Amino acid sequence: MKKDDSNELLTLEEAAKVLKVNPGTLRRWDNEGQLKAVRIGTRRGIGDRRYRQEDIENYIKQKNQKRSKKK
Repeated sequence: MKKDDSNELLTLEEAAKVLKVNPGTLRRWDNEGQLKAVRIGTRRGIGDRRYRQEDIENYIKQKNQKRSKKK
């Protein structure tokens, strides 16, 4: 990955694919503050969710660290 890619924004569907979760799970995580989305546009007055590539990578690293501590 190039350094510039860390600021890339992923759609809800793209982020769900990377994390191997349902898009509804990402919506819930955003609402709970577990993995916050960036809102883009004015769709229905709240905007579409986008996820920073860097935030996704950090989330995966944190999950992996927690798993390795449990072993």
